[in-house]
Amino acid sequence: MNSNPHPGPGAVRKLGPWQMLLLAVPCVAVLAVPWYNTLEPRLFGIPFFYWWQLLWVPLSGVFLAIVYKMVVPADSGD
Repeated sequence: MNSNPHPGPGAVRKLGPWQMLLLAVPCVAVLAVPWYNTLEPRLFGIPFFYWWQLLWVPLSGVFLAIVYKMVVPADSGD
């Protein structure tokens, strides 16, 4: 057990308010169904309800990558 109060350069930092906000954005975007429960605008014939959810699949990965880069130092080897 490491009792060092000052972790080394490879230590992972805790989530701050900005990181929590970035992680909450995709959750709110897909769970707030009344905001996007419409058929229009259509994209290539796909109703808005469906393409909005599909859009957030890669966007969630982008948000996760941003938080990862903010929390895990570049020299950690992870």
